[in-house]
Amino acid sequence: MKVPPETLPLAADFPATTREQWQRLTMGVLRKSGLAGDDTPVGAVEDLLAYHDDEVTLAPLYTAEDPTPMPGPPGLFPYTRGGRATGAVAAGWDIRPRHADPDLKVTAEAIGADLEHGATSLWLVLGEHGLPPAGLPAVLEGVYLDLAGVVLDAGAAAVEAVPTWFALLAERRVPVAGVRGSLGVDPLGWLARTGQVWEGPTGEWARRCADGFPGLRSMTVDATAYHDAGASDAQELGCAVATGVAYLRDLTAAGLSVAAAFAQLEFRYAATADQFATIAKLRAARRLWARVAQVCGVPQDGAQRQHAVTSTVMMTARDPWVNMLRTTLACFAAGIGGADAVTVQPFDHCLGLPDDFARRIARNTQSLLLEEANVGRVIDPAGGSWYVERYTEELARSAWAWFTEIEQAGGMAVALDGGMVAERLAATWQRRADNVAHRRNPLTGVSEFPHLDEQLPARPPAPAPPGGGLPRHRYAHAYEALRNRAEAHTADTDRRPTVFLATLGPVAVHNARAGFAANLFAAGGIATVRPSVGDDDPARLAAEFAVSGAGVACLCSSDRVYGQSAEVVARALSAAGASRVWLAGKPAGYGGVDDYLFAGCNAVAVLETTLDDLGVA
Repeated sequence: MKVPPETLPLAADFPATTREQWQRLTMGVLRKSGLAGDDTPVGAVEDLLAYHDDEVTLAPLYTAEDPTPMPGPPGLFPYTRGGRATGAVAAGWDIRPRHADPDLKVTAEAIGADLEHGATSLWLVLGEHGLPPAGLPAVLEGVYLDLAGVVLDAGAAAVEAVPTWFALLAERRVPVAGVRGSLGVDPLGWLARTGQVWEGPTGEWARRCADGFPGLRSMTVDATAYHDAGASDAQELGCAVATGVAYLRDLTAAGLSVAAAFAQLEFRYAATADQFATIAKLRAARRLWARVAQVCGVPQDGAQRQHAVTSTVMMTARDPWVNMLRTTLACFAAGIGGADAVTVQPFDHCLGLPDDFARRIARNTQSLLLEEANVGRVIDPAGGSWYVERYTEELARSAWAWFTEIEQAGGMAVALDGGMVAERLAATWQRRADNVAHRRNPLTGVSEFPHLDEQLPARPPAPAPPGGGLPRHRYAHAYEALRNRAEAHTADTDRRPTVFLATLGPVAVHNARAGFAANLFAAGGIATVRPSVGDDDPARLAAEFAVSGAGVACLCSSDRVYGQSAEVVARALSAAGASRVWLAGKPAGYGGVDDYLFAGCNAVAVLETTLDDLGVA
């Protein structure tokens, strides 16, 4: 009888592999797919597969051979692995819902429900873009202010909101040691959002917090303003560091020590459904801020306090339930990346003010990750991954270069006022919007797999966000504008814009491209109809087109069938009244065909052209 070994050897019995073996095997696949030629050097495979995201280049393979800096232990300089030396076993991160409904009664009830069901702090938007500052006592009635942290976001209304907050704390005799949160003062963020300069008694408030409220911070560096304007992750980080440095200068000039000034700042970042990008961004942000603290001579005070908010840019108004998946991924990444506080935006955020169900799902997303998945019990679980460590380093270097460029231009205020930031972010957004338009970055439920007959939930309108400065973007906007245009036409005419799919040959031949075309047109709110019989008879197809009521046609079949029938069918459809004849396939110069749609085409341009051809205003 054979006795099993006491230890499991795992991969020990397998032959050792090398990077060169991986390169050869991968190059073989690329050559078969036509992405590389027979004479392409094997070593070029990593350049062919490299991913370029704005200023960061990611290789397809990372091993121990790739040098990365030592990230240090959690809780110690450079804080890459986290600002705490111990795990978050007891509480995990801070669950921080956002409230902006100006109806005081509704907001008070929502706050009560949030705190009763898992929220640990509150984010209150005040002023003309949210709650009236004078309503703070009413919406916080019954809230134990020494147990629940409160973060204010008042913009220029801080001159009214902050004194109201301090008066409320004094009136309720809240123990100063128990007060947590932030006054949320962010003058440069207000300048970025509105283009307006705001100057308040920030130094006075900071001194009051530093001297009397050890758990209360006075200033927020809200980098989501730059994310919303189209910034890359590196640009978002660079703007955040430049803003933080500007605030350090202001606070020390107001009389605070350098260490006390560092303690007054909290940073807010966007978390997206790109998990590894979000993880690397939060880790890189801590590394960058630790470097600033080191240069300032207080490396021990460089543990950045981070508030992660699920990205508004990635949210959609169409098929909004998919947002639950996007925000779950973003929340998971924020937790893995080491955020101290997380806000999950309700799935109906783009439709207006959220209802109770949307708020509950947003809360429970975090509770599930914390209580059931135990995400908050592990310190920096992504640490040690060659990919994550290298991604963090590349992002930090790129962000630091952008930060120094801003400093050389005169600082964040000058860079904003002079248009330098807006110009750079606009260029980045244009690249990203182009990727969305060509569906290189697909949006589920919007640019891919749209549901034409969906019934969107009705929501009361939310207060308009501040404007006048950097723009606010969403990836889905171009497609949703086209859908809205088509829906308005449908409501006015009682008929949806329609394209006739001229399917040539049997189903097995035409179905793949017909499905592709139908999916693409649906992204613009355009329905499609097919002939009752798939064949190549031009007269039959022209007759069916004429009775379909569609004003545009699209040929769908294989390249072989196109070579035999495309031109004659296209001319027959034009003669039957088609204002434009598309062909689903790569451009090939077929006579009678006006244009082509294919994987990688500009889908937004195709949809705009089709709606124009169909007379949709």
